[in-house]
Amino acid sequence: MTHYKPYSPEWHRYRYLAEALNQYLDDYVENDVIVEDIQSILNSRSEASYADFNKVSELESKLRK
Repeated sequence: MTHYKPYSPEWHRYRYLAEALNQYLDDYVENDVIVEDIQSILNSRSEASYADFNKVSELESKLRK
């Protein structure tokens, strides 16, 4: 973590990600499971963001009426 200023937001994000990945590796989780979990997390985030986008779009549409 030497490439980020200690205790900066970037440093914390890197640390959290490293800790999570290290836990997977320490638990001897198969690489395919790690990849599937990452894809699942990204998919969930994408679906939530899309739902938020749709809600805001609908609200904007109602405001234009």
